[in-house]
Amino acid sequence: MLLGDRAFCAYADMFSITKLGCDAVFRKHKSRKTTMQKGKIVGDCDKLVTWYKPKTCPKGLSKDEFDALPPSINVREIYYNIVIPGFRTERVSLITTVLDKATYSTLAIVGLYGQRWDVELDLRHLKTTLGMDILRCKTPSMVRKEIYVFLLAYNLLRSLMWDAGTTYTTPPLRLSLQGTRHHLINFIPKLLAATSTKRLRVYRTLLKVIAHKAVPDRPARNEPRVRKRRPKAYPLMTKPRHELRKQLQTA
Repeated sequence: MLLGDRAFCAYADMFSITKLGCDAVFRKHKSRKTTMQKGKIVGDCDKLVTWYKPKTCPKGLSKDEFDALPPSINVREIYYNIVIPGFRTERVSLITTVLDKATYSTLAIVGLYGQRWDVELDLRHLKTTLGMDILRCKTPSMVRKEIYVFLLAYNLLRSLMWDAGTTYTTPPLRLSLQGTRHHLINFIPKLLAATSTKRLRVYRTLLKVIAHKAVPDRPARNEPRVRKRRPKAYPLMTKPRHELRKQLQTA
């Protein structure tokens, strides 16, 4: 099952995904206008609709790929409203290739799409928690290597969280990535100094410490969209440092 936002909700993408034997749940693109009066109603705010092939070839597709598209595809459209204070979006329309309502109910699809927000949290962890928001390398090849190192470190932490959660019956997503990072840094000297027979015992202790305190379950949590720290009253550095030094000497 592939989850995505409205940028992926295109006719060609939906067909390509189903051709690979995969199903999709996307948010409907704002340019596609449909109402609940059209389509076969299969439940409250749930219907089956037919999408027809575009008249012009979209950008990114060759003529042969466009000609290979079927004249129409059947998709399922689900509407629901969000009434949680602090959420900007009030009405959401989902498009999915899962047509069997008996197997996947409306609430199941809505709940599945709600998990897509975890992707945004994972990106925030990469940029903020691990510090990838500011890359320090200068050349394209070194920037790629720097990004790969961040991804390796992130996957290492997630592997530890998964191992700790499954070992001590705690949901891995309820564990703290920042806490896991701190515990791993503290245990690295012990792991390096331990013998081969003792290292497994130290590793088990690390997993137990990681799973000791789970993050509280806070559904629909919202925070004010403000910055905590105020920027310093200095202009941005828009010139090389040696040029700025010369300006100070001539001033």
